Amino acid sequence: MHEMSIISAVLDTAREEERQHPDSRVTKIGLRIGEWAGVDCDSLRFCFDALVATDTKPPVLDIQFLPRQNRCEKCNEVFELKDFDIACPVCGASPTTPVSGDELEVAYLELEET
Repeated sequence: MHEMSIISAVLDTAREEERQHPDSRVTKIGLRIGEWAGVDCDSLRFCFDALVATDTKPPVLDIQFLPRQNRCEKCNEVFELKDFDIACPVCGASPTTPVSGDELEVAYLELEET
C-alpha cells in the first residue's frame, strides 16, 4: 500500500518543519490530491491515523480532493472530465488541455506556538 509511504513522507515534512521552528508544533496538514493521482483517500486517512495514534496532540489531516479538469483552447472553458471524454462540452472542440486532477502535494502546514 503506497499510501503508507506517502503519508510517512508527509509526516516527515511536518516534523522537519517543527525542527525548524522549535517553539511550535504542527496542528494541521493540508493535502491536495487529484482524482488521477492514484491515491485512495480513505487508505491515506487510515495510514495517517495509524502513524499518529501515539501522538499526544496529533495534527488534523485536511484533504482537498481535486477532480480531473481540462481547459478548451478554443473557448477557454474549464470543465470536469466525464467518462474520459476530453471534448469541450460548450463548443465541442477537441483535444483539450489538462489543468488539474493529477496533484499530490502538501498544500499547507499550520503551526501553533507552544
